[in-house]
Amino acid sequence: MKQETDVLLRVEHLKEYFDISTGFFSSKPLKAVDDVSFEIRRGETLGLVGESGCGKTTVGRTILHLYKPTGGKVFFEGKEIASKEDLLNFRKKATMVFQDPYSSLNPRMTVSDIIGEPLDIHKVYQDKKERMDRILELMGHVGLNSEHAARYAHEFSGGQRQRIGIARALALNPAFIVCDEPVSALDVSIQAQVINMFDELQDKLGLTYLFIAHDLLIVKHISDRIAVMYLGKMVELADADEIYNHPLHPYTQSLISAVPVPDPKIARANQRIALSGDIPSPLNAPSGCPFRTRCRYASEVCAESMPEFKEVSAGHFVACHRLAEIG
Repeated sequence: MKQETDVLLRVEHLKEYFDISTGFFSSKPLKAVDDVSFEIRRGETLGLVGESGCGKTTVGRTILHLYKPTGGKVFFEGKEIASKEDLLNFRKKATMVFQDPYSSLNPRMTVSDIIGEPLDIHKVYQDKKERMDRILELMGHVGLNSEHAARYAHEFSGGQRQRIGIARALALNPAFIVCDEPVSALDVSIQAQVINMFDELQDKLGLTYLFIAHDLLIVKHISDRIAVMYLGKMVELADADEIYNHPLHPYTQSLISAVPVPDPKIARANQRIALSGDIPSPLNAPSGCPFRTRCRYASEVCAESMPEFKEVSAGHFVACHRLAEIG
């Protein structure tokens, strides 16, 4: 695991609200991301997990300013991304691998044009030979052959398409990559190959990842630290082993208890913590702690105010009013 302590990316009080129409001339904010703060150290992987609709993908897209943040600040290499020039420089060093390799690649473009598109936009080559040499180098990084360059995306399997998307993300030598559920659309047999490739590329190219997923086994395998989100809020953040062995938030405890165990005896002995009810709509989120409607420890104080996201032990952050009783 990485020991470097210098912070590459810092997010402070990030908010992303979408106005949803509720009738004639009236709308209501959907709080997809609500006051989220964290930092990612250079060379590490931060896993971001939670149920569908909790806001994890929106966090990744808002950091890259694919959505304009409603509030909060994003700092990259110690500098706030505030102006268009800051954003242009940031986009050369930060990129994204999208979830669906079927819809994120242009079917009318050849593989070489898809991978070369960032090179064209930022004009980082002198001539066509230099451009093609770089494209072939990138294809080599992700295990594609040079003869694949003239083919189209629909001629490839899902795993190969995702490799094309990863090669495109690497085109400008980024320092930071948001991986938005990059293996969830792939067969299980292919998932392991792609995850191992992410690991190898990180070691070879010195990459830093925000790895978004809902599969906790995958996240544990690839992440140095794990953050858990629920309904737009971050509820727990700690080292990967710490989250697995000592989850403190009731929601994290429930997620960990649901992870399948290959040993039948251990699996039978494990007590599954089932949650009652459905996840509330972010349009009508509960007052106070968003998890209180499904929490077995919830009390009056949970309805009155959102608990502070605070450090309870070295590097372990939790947002819960009832921590003393749970622990």
